[in-house]
Amino acid sequence: MSTRVPVFGGNQPRPVPGRTPGVHVVRQPLTRTVSGVCHGTLGELYQGPLRAGPVPDIALVSFPVDRHSWVHFTPEEDAPGMLGESGVLGEPRASGESGAPGAPGVLGAKAAAAAGLFLDRFGLTLPPGRWSVHSDLRVGVGMASSTADIVATLRCLFRLFGLAYDLDVVLGVLARIERADSVFLDEFALHLSGRHRVVRRLGTGLGFHTAYITEPGTVDTAAVTDRLLTHYRRHGPRYERGLDTLLKGFSTGDPRAVAQAATISAGLSQEVLPKASFDAVLAHREWFGADGVFVAHTGCLIGYLFAHRPGADVKSELSAFFHSLGHQCSFAQGGYG
Repeated sequence: MSTRVPVFGGNQPRPVPGRTPGVHVVRQPLTRTVSGVCHGTLGELYQGPLRAGPVPDIALVSFPVDRHSWVHFTPEEDAPGMLGESGVLGEPRASGESGAPGAPGVLGAKAAAAAGLFLDRFGLTLPPGRWSVHSDLRVGVGMASSTADIVATLRCLFRLFGLAYDLDVVLGVLARIERADSVFLDEFALHLSGRHRVVRRLGTGLGFHTAYITEPGTVDTAAVTDRLLTHYRRHGPRYERGLDTLLKGFSTGDPRAVAQAATISAGLSQEVLPKASFDAVLAHREWFGADGVFVAHTGCLIGYLFAHRPGADVKSELSAFFHSLGHQCSFAQGGYG
C-alpha cells in the first residue's frame, strides 16, 4: 500500500516511515517545477560481444551526444496526480513525424512504466500536478530516445521527492523495461545492455565532432537480437580485436585509435545490419580528413568522426556529399573532451 510523502516544516530531510532505511525526502514548494534531463546518443562506438565465446552478451560503448530529453513536473492542487493507462498524464511531447522532434506527442508507455516502478519502489504517491516533456531525440533511429526518456523521468522524480539520485534504482527500473544504452552515466562506459551492468567506466577525456545522416526507417532492437548474437558467435575474434583497440585508445587518451576502432565496429555491423550509404561514406573518409566512421548498430545513423572541428569549407563539402546521397547532413558534438 502506497503512502503520500509527508511534508515537514523547514528544509530538513525526514524519513518516510516504514520505508527503505537511509532514504530521505525534503520539503518541495508546491509551485516549483522540477525537471529531469538526459542526453541521448549517436549510436555506438562499439557494439558486439564482450569477449569471443559461444554465449555472447551484447556489449556497448554508446556515443553520447549533446542532444537531450526533458521531463518536467509542476505541482498543481487541481491537477490529476496519477498515471493514466496510456502513460503519465501531461502536456504534449515534441516527437514529430517519423520520430523527429517538433510535433505534439505524449510521454511514452515506457517512461510511464518507469514512473510507476519508481513510486512502487519507494512506496510513494504522485502529488497532484502536471507533466510536460520535450525531446531532441528521434525515435527508433539509434539515439537512445526511450532510455533517455526513462532516465529523465526518473531524475525528475528523484528531484520531486527530494531523494538522492540512486544509480542502482535506475538500473533496476531499466532492467524491468528494456535493454539500455548507458545514458544514465555522464561518461563513456563499456556496458552490457541486456544485463544492465557497467563493465568499465571510460571517463570523459575524449570528444569528437561529427557529421552524420539518418537513413529512412526504424530498427526494432529486440527483433534483431538473435541475428546479432549469431553474427557475434561467427566473428568473435574480430570483434575482440576491435574492442581491444578501442579500450586502449580510451586508456591512452587517443581519439584516433578510438575512431579507428569505431570504424572496425561499423564495418562488422554492415555485415549483419547494412546501411545503404556505408560503402560511399567509408570510401570518402580520407577525402574529408575524417578520423573514423560511426553508426547506430541497431539504428539508422551513419557519419564521420573528427578529432578536430571541421572548418566551414569542409562542412560545405560534407553537406554536398550527403545531399548527393539523398540525405540532409547534421553536425553535432559527441563525447566530452
